[in-house]
Amino acid sequence: MPTACRSAGAAGNNRRFPRPKRHFPIKSRAFTELALEMTRIFIDGEAGTTGLQIAQRLTQRSDLELARIDPSARKDPEARARMLESADIAVLCLPDDAAREAVALAGDRCRILDASTAHRTAEGWIYGLPELKDGQRRQIAEASRVSNPGCYPQGFILLVRPLIEAGLLPASLPLRIHGLSGFSGGGRPLIEAYEAFDEETIERWNTRPYGLGLQHKHVPEMQRYAGCDLTPLFAPMVGHYYQGMLVQLPLFARELSTPASPDDIRETLARRYADEPFVSVLPTGAPDALDGGFLAPTTCNHTNRIELMVFGHHDQFLLTARYDNLGKGASGAAIQNLNLMMGVDETTGLTR
Repeated sequence: MPTACRSAGAAGNNRRFPRPKRHFPIKSRAFTELALEMTRIFIDGEAGTTGLQIAQRLTQRSDLELARIDPSARKDPEARARMLESADIAVLCLPDDAAREAVALAGDRCRILDASTAHRTAEGWIYGLPELKDGQRRQIAEASRVSNPGCYPQGFILLVRPLIEAGLLPASLPLRIHGLSGFSGGGRPLIEAYEAFDEETIERWNTRPYGLGLQHKHVPEMQRYAGCDLTPLFAPMVGHYYQGMLVQLPLFARELSTPASPDDIRETLARRYADEPFVSVLPTGAPDALDGGFLAPTTCNHTNRIELMVFGHHDQFLLTARYDNLGKGASGAAIQNLNLMMGVDETTGLTR
């Protein structure tokens, strides 16, 4: 979906840089040992949908200091540069070009968590999906540049990557993805448009496919981090409801590398995510998740939980991820990454 909180980046991800006034980062210790000073956080782009949600979550915490720019100066490059220089970690919630500008303004003076599309596949940036693979958390914790993942890619990657790694799904298989999200995923312009609709327009705009040129900006990170050889075909839709999302991947049994049942696929996912605090793999067919045979996209709203499900029979499978596009899909993922970068428990301030 058009990303509500976008941002940008630079290079030198694991580089250590001097901080004249603060003790972060420590060069020779794991970030779990960082507690010398309260971490100072600046959100560049706090007025956006995701920026507001991140700020709301952080203001309730006592283990960090939230630096805030005067609203009248939020587009002033000099004022922003001063805020970036004063921060230990800057969270960028900006359009891609503005985020690239922010990274240039920051230079080496602070660490950056970028919520835009700009650096998700860029060299020198660590992809901020802790559940991606062994060692990903440590890379995030020690990085100076972290890219927060897109909303749709998280569900796709967490469904597909374990199956490719387990040898069930060939990396060369051309995959098809269907996605559905609430309109908050489009940021303030789409939110304001949908909330202003009269009854006739609501009916006409109820559910709409988009990205029909098949060049959605989330596709490059989907392909790279899932481990696909070919570009997936991604068909997203926006519904007339505020938040919550589904990502679905249809498969035929004959497309698998080795014979498998829905239970086999579900077990592969369950083993992979057994120790993950925010990933739930539901029983095959997810009977308790259905309401009269229907699957609601909103059940995980206001949490950082992502639910993975496997539906189907001997010949056809439907892999599904359900989560909050504003939670695990955006601000919740940012808080999870920020916790790792600060060296605190990654679940701090998040609801499972």
